[in-house]
Amino acid sequence: MPDAGSETPNPGIKKKVQRKRILTALTAVFLFLGLIFLLYWLFVGRFYETTDDAYVNGNLIQVMPQISAPVTQILADETDFVKKGSVLIVLDKLDAEIALKKAETDLAVTVRQVSQLYHQVEQLQAKLKAQEELVQKAKNDYQRRQKLGVGEVITVEDLEHSKVTMSGAEDTLDLVQHQLDSALALVANSDLYHHPQIQQASVKLRDAYLALKRTTIYAPETGYVAKRPVQVGQEVTPNTILMIIVPLNQVWVEANFKEPQLRNFRIGQPVTSISDLYGSSVKYRGRVMGLNPGAGNAFDLLPPQNATGNWIKIVQRLPVRIQLDAQQLREHPLRLGLSMTVTVDTHDRKGASLSEKTGQKIIYQTTDYNVDELQKADQLINEILQQNAVNISKPAAVSAQGSAAPENVVK
Repeated sequence: MPDAGSETPNPGIKKKVQRKRILTALTAVFLFLGLIFLLYWLFVGRFYETTDDAYVNGNLIQVMPQISAPVTQILADETDFVKKGSVLIVLDKLDAEIALKKAETDLAVTVRQVSQLYHQVEQLQAKLKAQEELVQKAKNDYQRRQKLGVGEVITVEDLEHSKVTMSGAEDTLDLVQHQLDSALALVANSDLYHHPQIQQASVKLRDAYLALKRTTIYAPETGYVAKRPVQVGQEVTPNTILMIIVPLNQVWVEANFKEPQLRNFRIGQPVTSISDLYGSSVKYRGRVMGLNPGAGNAFDLLPPQNATGNWIKIVQRLPVRIQLDAQQLREHPLRLGLSMTVTVDTHDRKGASLSEKTGQKIIYQTTDYNVDELQKADQLINEILQQNAVNISKPAAVSAQGSAAPENVVK
């Protein structure tokens, strides 16, 4: 039996002691965890801003014709990959070919008509020179007869006839001079190639030539065909959207951050993005390209009217454009509209919060497929000029004063 003088511990007191120890340990753990969280937030966490309200955005290149014509061939469909410069659509060429033939004929006729103007100038110049000689001869005859008339060697009637002949020659000289001035006004200070009528006909031929070449529509950029509303046989116009191409190498992320999160955002800050498509195994590196100058509701067709009695404050979100690493995009391509989770590192706060760059550089550019075609059109014009100017190899381009300008050489 236990000693009557010994004391048995109270179970209730023992439980209280144990509970106190547990609470003290838990409090210490929570304080320790809170201290760790506080230190993490002070040195790490407060420099990062995260949002899952972010989506992939990019360019939507609309392929549109430059002329009106029916569609005869479609060489690319939705989801197809097309390379820059590949043929997408072929339009009916018949009307364009007829228009080109007409323009060629009109140019040839114009060359022949303008050539006659230069011939006419040469003829009138020769006629003027001959008439000047006749006037001088008539003057000499009249002066000689005047002397003979003093001695009454010839009759007064012969003297009057001589005077009339001289006056008629002078009048004819004035008429030829006016005709020459009129002809010079049509060809002055220009050779055959640069004559206004030739230039006008050449412009029409270039336009017809380009219209024929524009019946073939090329891909302006490498990418994927997203939409193809055009159908074979459809009559299209320059306002018709034939298809939409999405270049997936030209995508970015548009992240919508809340107003308080944007306080320390700067251009060029590093960004980490995770796509729901690939998960956390793929983390895209990027940087802040720019911050939108206004919230989305500021650009609505009907912006909100906050000057009302029933006003409720709503925290706005502003779009931030994130540029992604090009190498990672090639390895793990994204699609437009995909959801992203974006984290911005705001440690470096020395930059500008809004872009200070001016739009002076080319952002995107496609090939001008009409440059080479214009050179071919000029070759065709040159051939027509040479073929229809054979009989006037060197017509002079005459100035308004009647002096010959440099020889007209068909270039």
